[in-house]
Amino acid sequence: MARDKARRTRKAAAPKVGFVSLGCPKALVDSERILTQLRAEGYLVAPSYEDADLVVVNTCGFIDAAVEESLEAIGEALAANGKVIVTGCLGAKGDIVRQAHPRVLAVTGPHATDEVMQTVHAHLRKPHDPYTDLVPPQGIKLTPRHYAYLKIAEGCNHRCTFCVIPSMRGDLTSRPIGDVIQEAEALVNAGVKELLVISQDTSAYGVDIKYRTGFWHGRPLKTRMTELAAALAGLGRDTPLWVRLHYVYPYPHVDEVIPLMVETRNKGKLLPYLDVPFQHASPRILKAMKRPASSENNLARIRRWRDICPALTIRSTFIVGFPGETEADFEQLLEFLEEAQLDRVGCFAYSPVEGAAANALPGHVPETIKEERKARFMALQETISAARLERKVGGMLTVLVDTVGAKGAIARSAADAPEIDGVVHVAPHASLKAGEFARVKIVSSDAHDLRGAVA
Repeated sequence: MARDKARRTRKAAAPKVGFVSLGCPKALVDSERILTQLRAEGYLVAPSYEDADLVVVNTCGFIDAAVEESLEAIGEALAANGKVIVTGCLGAKGDIVRQAHPRVLAVTGPHATDEVMQTVHAHLRKPHDPYTDLVPPQGIKLTPRHYAYLKIAEGCNHRCTFCVIPSMRGDLTSRPIGDVIQEAEALVNAGVKELLVISQDTSAYGVDIKYRTGFWHGRPLKTRMTELAAALAGLGRDTPLWVRLHYVYPYPHVDEVIPLMVETRNKGKLLPYLDVPFQHASPRILKAMKRPASSENNLARIRRWRDICPALTIRSTFIVGFPGETEADFEQLLEFLEEAQLDRVGCFAYSPVEGAAANALPGHVPETIKEERKARFMALQETISAARLERKVGGMLTVLVDTVGAKGAIARSAADAPEIDGVVHVAPHASLKAGEFARVKIVSSDAHDLRGAVA
């Protein structure tokens, strides 16, 4: 009885929608767009399942662990609320969601704001006469106020054998460059200090529309990564701003971007940082993965990049234990790692993904060997990382403060992307404020992080 009364009270006010966002930064941007549309139409966002009139769960379906996490989240929302809309990558993988949770209201794939809103409207009345000024110009963001992800494209033209993303998100579809920069400008005007540029393949931005010329404030701009990077850095002319590039495939034209990082007008804005998913170094394994480029080309390119921009930070991810990987292939990967001296590295033991072509390849590696190789790989990288970070001790760095507490601040340097890289631990100081830049002297380091104090 009390529960029914509480429900009637909620419905007398604006309807409330609960939201669960899982997965990668690209999924996070999808969540932000749905939340922005919900608020634009006058819906409120509920802080808990019990306070919500229905719940939207944005899922991830890339690897088995992500599928399991998404299905558990859906089940939890159903148990606590009963009305659940499922969107995201898991929704694009056939009937998995319906088979596990037949009571969900609807299932959509990724980047499906319109479909989600249609389902919301069907099950929860649209608020009367919504006030669009309740929505800030930059939209609803799930990140801290001082940084934001900027998605420039959707989908991917590659057909890597370990990946099913193109089947879930489709081929590459680049956003108009004017729209991208307009969104970035709104974010900067709202106080964002760091733009993290993301897509499935940032280097391929504009390929699908043949690098068509777009316009921003009447100025012609080619839809291409080089021009986009320069334009985004230009937003920091009158305000402190970092622009960080993620998911950059090592195509030849990436070489054009490196000089922009050291130009005086861009320095400190277009960060000397590239997130490049090399994945492996053995030509035989790269071919089996259907990955572009070769390890020899990549090493030469890394050397050339660092000649132009000595401060360049390179992060990458690798897969060990891919089907057919021999000890010789793995040793070649370790040799590449030793020679490349990458700053930040992630490593995954190969995990079969439903629908991936690699599942049919011969020579699957036993789990024990996968984990043993992963441990050897990370032990080597830890040594490399510790040595590279130690070089920074005694120097000065500009950092962006993420949080401040009684024991000091957690901050990041130009070499540190949020959540995936290391941090800079800064000793307590009255001038430190979350979301603001600071100059610190580095006093010590370990394999992953730095420690410093305000100069």
